[in-house]
Amino acid sequence: MEKVIVAMSGGVDSSVAAAYLKEQGYEVIGLTFVMFSKNDNLDPKDKRAIEDAKSVANQIGIKHFTENITEEFHDKIIRDFINQYKNARTPNPCVICNRKIKFNYLLDKTKDLNANYMATGHYARIERDNKRVLLKKAIDQKKDQSYMLYRMSQEQLEHTLFPMGKFKKEKIREMAKKYKLKIHDKPDSQDICFIKNSNYIDFLENQSDDIGKPGPIIDINGNKLGEHNGLHNYTIGQRRGLGISKPYPLYVVDLDSKNNTVVVGKNENVFNNSFYIENPNWIYYNELSKPIVVNCKIRYNSPEKLATVYPEESGLFKIVFKDEQRAITPGQSAVFYKNDYVLGGGIIK
Repeated sequence: MEKVIVAMSGGVDSSVAAAYLKEQGYEVIGLTFVMFSKNDNLDPKDKRAIEDAKSVANQIGIKHFTENITEEFHDKIIRDFINQYKNARTPNPCVICNRKIKFNYLLDKTKDLNANYMATGHYARIERDNKRVLLKKAIDQKKDQSYMLYRMSQEQLEHTLFPMGKFKKEKIREMAKKYKLKIHDKPDSQDICFIKNSNYIDFLENQSDDIGKPGPIIDINGNKLGEHNGLHNYTIGQRRGLGISKPYPLYVVDLDSKNNTVVVGKNENVFNNSFYIENPNWIYYNELSKPIVVNCKIRYNSPEKLATVYPEESGLFKIVFKDEQRAITPGQSAVFYKNDYVLGGGIIK
């Protein structure tokens, strides 16, 4: 019997993944990461996750463990999140967390317990061939999370199962009822896990004293139009909250961290057809040495658009869209697709 370690967050998807894999004949062990609790003082979010995951584990008859990674999570994810905003970038912490934290520590536990695989409730699929392990979109395109997983390594993918990737969300809810799981109607989590009520501005200001310095707002010609109250309050393409009156709408065109300046312009100035990525990760290829035509997403909820990826001698990659795109934002990820396959991606520079 093959053994699989399932990361159980206490939510519906990971709970059904555990129950389904057991039904398929695997020896299943549940693992819940504790990410917000120092020592033995459990944060309410961790406490709820552990209680719900343990309840499901007991219900379906599997072992369950917890692993406290609070310190690592804070150092590698939360600290980086704050530093990115200090440098006027808009990060996606879930992308970084999946590779550096969740699947990293999950793989360690898989090896420690001599398991064959690790599994999560993510909506994605894996395809194995003779050369590489490939990442594919989920069957349910509305729930697909492959964008968030593009930084996974070949070793991580090799040991991973995504059992929920072949089901629609409605089917998974039905499966939760079939397994008689008490959490079958638990709402899906939508927010960044360490930020309450999606209020990242309050979070940043509470976490760091040296964030939020006021500075000038200028137009694209360098004319000063007003004052801002901290670059972390703004993002590329933003219209509301500028506090400037003009005969036409103004939008954030650039955030200049070096000069602590917000640059604004007309809507047309927010569009661009090219940008660079850094820190690339390739899944479909070992490396990319020649230009390729791709479908590119520049944020999780954006549609794919046709683009060409050009490798450059500097180690950067230039991406050129066929048509101009709005609000290409430094710090976000650009992820490249060919049909259902994730080719790879990188961080927008």
